[in-house]
Amino acid sequence: MIRAKRKTGLVFFPAFDWAISPTHPEREERLLYTQDQVMEEGLLDVPGIREYRVRPAKYSDLQRVHFCVPDEPSMATESHLISAGGCLVAADAVMKKEVESAFALVRPPGHHAMKVVHGNRGFCNVNIEAVMVEYIRDVYGVKKIAIVDTDCHHGDGTQDVYWHDPNVLFISMHQDGRTLYPGSGFAEENGGANARGTTINIPLPPRTGEKGFLYALDELVMPLLEKFEPELVINSAGQDNHFDDPITHMNFSAKGYAELNARLKPDLAVLEGGYSVEKALPYVNVGIIMAMAGMDTSTVKEPGYDKHYAPQAPDITDYITNLMGTLKDQFLINPPAPHPAKNGEIITTSKRIFYDTDMINENQDERLVRCRDCAGALAIDSHSSKGNKMMGIHIPKDACPMCQKTAEKWVNEALDNKKFHHIFLQDRTKCTYEVLR
Repeated sequence: MIRAKRKTGLVFFPAFDWAISPTHPEREERLLYTQDQVMEEGLLDVPGIREYRVRPAKYSDLQRVHFCVPDEPSMATESHLISAGGCLVAADAVMKKEVESAFALVRPPGHHAMKVVHGNRGFCNVNIEAVMVEYIRDVYGVKKIAIVDTDCHHGDGTQDVYWHDPNVLFISMHQDGRTLYPGSGFAEENGGANARGTTINIPLPPRTGEKGFLYALDELVMPLLEKFEPELVINSAGQDNHFDDPITHMNFSAKGYAELNARLKPDLAVLEGGYSVEKALPYVNVGIIMAMAGMDTSTVKEPGYDKHYAPQAPDITDYITNLMGTLKDQFLINPPAPHPAKNGEIITTSKRIFYDTDMINENQDERLVRCRDCAGALAIDSHSSKGNKMMGIHIPKDACPMCQKTAEKWVNEALDNKKFHHIFLQDRTKCTYEVLR
């Protein structure tokens, strides 16, 4: 009798009532074929695999992560809350040791949603992985967590949320940003002033196949995880690297995804992208489930594999070999040096963000306390083309007295400034979120 070697939990939420538009890649039927395939394969009848019911997240769960402008009800539909809540259910199952691993097959996705949210970008409003991470930190006291993002698109939202956090290692393996949305995710993007080297980007060339992905995993990702020593590993499991995906240009297969997952052995996986809803997703998801459960994945195969899959070209293999040599030197042999700013110095940065779905332009000015004792207090001055002007002040979970005092000063300054329509205080030391204006 077939059994799961690792007890594995599954959480499904196809979001039948949510779509960006009737013909958009992110639409209602995206997960229905996967659900059918899982049933057809009989995976829910395998001893050791258990399905869990979803529950909606609360607005307070989102407030651990985001500054939603003007507020959470404006940015998150019921489907967004249930998608995020499905991740919390998966986290509970693992943290309570009911299962050894869990996979949240939910939508809408989340890894393009940044800390500040003015609307939808990259099909995302709520960063469901980050909501799960912060929930685990608050409820279960876990400190060090690693997120390995295997979506074809750079996980710029998750990178933004954890840019300044030295206790979250974010690794993104994606199609080179010079060739695909969102146009970011390059090796020099390696973390904020207090978190140098905890953001790792691996930009792979178009047509990268199984050989390239697994080489990058073995040569760089696994040694980085071993060095960081996380208490939990989360796979942000986008599946649009598949050779049949209609909006990307990679050459991965269902069996390749299964093998990657078998080697990575994540504690939790969360579905992200993947838009070949009939020819790829059902088989990739089945492969990932079987790998997480420790089952034999040698029979995993999508219908078009023999006709459409081609081995990785030699020039791509050479490129990836050279890239891994460079990145190993940059992050393992000679890791990034600490930021030269003095302790207590305020570091300022500015950036522009485009919301491609909602056609919004946002300008941000950040102030960060350079701190050797914590992740640093952070103030974000954000204004969007919708007219909203916001000040969001973040006190990190490990905040030192100096950073707490600086944050208090920034709050008072913001309250004296009439230009802001909205002022939010996110105090992670107290697990509180205050709407001050």
